Amino acid sequence: MSDLNDLEGFHAILTIPVLWGDMDAFSHVNSTRYFCWMEASRIAYLELVGMGESMQRKGWGPILAAVNCNYRRQVTYPDTIFVGARVREVGRSSVAIEHRLISEQLGTICAEGESKIVMFDYNSQKSMRVTDEIRAAINAMQSESK
Repeated sequence: MSDLNDLEGFHAILTIPVLWGDMDAFSHVNSTRYFCWMEASRIAYLELVGMGESMQRKGWGPILAAVNCNYRRQVTYPDTIFVGARVREVGRSSVAIEHRLISEQLGTICAEGESKIVMFDYNSQKSMRVTDEIRAAINAMQSESK
């Protein structure tokens, strides 16, 4: 059983089963799957702070600027991955989101990564300032974990 204490302070923690089709010719999970798992937690986090609603109502929301992943352990089928997201930093127009992935079978962290999103006005096709409303929602969520 994994040590979920490694996800303390993280939000939007998802439980994701490893599928047979997630593996590649080297008999471990393909590196691209980790990015999908981080995306799922990132989107869940952004929904929690209201960005999905702002996208639908106002036409502005996040756009991915960069993403990276540090692979720590190989994951194989069968397994379950727990992935969490938390904000590391809010800039003028960007938000840096940390990700941590834990393998239930290995009982430890299997990968960590970071996504940088930029607030984007899809109507004008330009970046924009992170709104006070979104900043407040992020601050409230991050405060809950302290």
